[in-house]
Amino acid sequence: MKTVMVLGGGITGLSAMYELHKWKKKSKSDIKLILVEGSTQLGGKIKTVKDENFIMEAGADSIVTRKANELNIMEELGIESEVVYNSTGRSFIYTEGKLKAIPADAVFGIPASIESLAKSTLVSPQGKVEALKDFYLKNDSFKKDDSIGDFLEYFLGKELVEKQIAPVLSGVYSGKLSHLSIASTLPYLLDYKEEYGSIIKGLEANKEKFQGTSEKKFISFQNGLGSIISSYEEQLENVDIYTNYEAEKIGKINNRYQVLFSNKEKMEADYIVLALPHSVTQKLLNEKSLDEQFSQLKTSSLISVYIGFDLPDHLLPEEGTGFITENTDELACNACTWTSRKWKHTSKKGNLLVRLFYKSSHPLFAALKGMSEEELLQAALQDIEKSLDIKAEPVTTLVTNWTDNMPNYQINHRQIVGHLEQNLASLYPQLLLAGCSYYGVGIPDCIQNGMEIAEKMIQLLNEGA
Repeated sequence: MKTVMVLGGGITGLSAMYELHKWKKKSKSDIKLILVEGSTQLGGKIKTVKDENFIMEAGADSIVTRKANELNIMEELGIESEVVYNSTGRSFIYTEGKLKAIPADAVFGIPASIESLAKSTLVSPQGKVEALKDFYLKNDSFKKDDSIGDFLEYFLGKELVEKQIAPVLSGVYSGKLSHLSIASTLPYLLDYKEEYGSIIKGLEANKEKFQGTSEKKFISFQNGLGSIISSYEEQLENVDIYTNYEAEKIGKINNRYQVLFSNKEKMEADYIVLALPHSVTQKLLNEKSLDEQFSQLKTSSLISVYIGFDLPDHLLPEEGTGFITENTDELACNACTWTSRKWKHTSKKGNLLVRLFYKSSHPLFAALKGMSEEELLQAALQDIEKSLDIKAEPVTTLVTNWTDNMPNYQINHRQIVGHLEQNLASLYPQLLLAGCSYYGVGIPDCIQNGMEIAEKMIQLLNEGA
């Protein structure tokens, strides 16, 4: 009997194991399936925390509706009845001491029409004129492995990028736009430029892909995102699941692999999916010939602070769901989601719940990362007072610190991963890499990656049969 082990019980590992489990049942294959997670519960960066008044997400807080629908996973897991959608509302950028609305007709801050560009309050008339060069400049040199920042500045101008696009896009992809490639962020923009002669025209022609027929762009679940984790787990009958098993070393024994855990236990497997952060995988393998490529993969840090108040939600600005800040010294946070406004299910009494994000891309982050939770809370309360003019004692707080644990795709990310895959295949032919360190950061991207890795594993199993 062959054994397949998935190391890492986050969303990617769960997706991969789910697909392997489906294949085992359908094919009636005689294989043993093992899922191992180092922490005390499955879910990785998806973790829902509840108290009597609020629902908070310690990690990711939503799933992009369009991508979730493409995967059809909610129906398959039987949790479509639990789905809730975000409440609609405008997003803002905090700049020059005030909140300024991001134009509604925009994708990641990029105008999707001339009207959207014209109505922006974030860009000067000169900046708007400069952005019009997108309509007549041709693309003679940019390819998908080039910088997304350089690409956007060349066609849309520096001011529009710095004041309206970069705060949004850098927030999503956790890095400076000059360091991020077109391929790892918005590859379709280059396609639009080629097909329509203009980024703006391309977005306008494909508006429905991003906005659909409604404003329900994101989904969660009535009891929080943890529902998708528990649903996956419930499906994995006849899978051996181990939590609180932290892997320390992977070694070869004949044609099998042996995994040593921190509790001194050992397990053997014929095939392993490594659905772990790349730094953990690098340490487990301890292979000098792979260290150079592993070390080229970059990460960033994120601290988030939830604060709940015994105050009515309507104290927030009308029709707003949150704001992003420019990387200035005006506020210490990069962004603030008005959670109780955006997600009605998170506040049982309709009271105010906000979540502030602090990223290593912010110039003030160096001072924040050494702070205690109480000090971080005080910094968050100061940001709330400055930006929303709210000064009150919180009734609920939650601080989450993802230090050096957020993937940051650089321009050469795809090439690094490609070389790593090739070298790993020659040294460890029955080990596969998986997860957001390599293949995509959103929840749907991770689910899709899990599916694809499972297909590769099934192919290996069939070849070895």
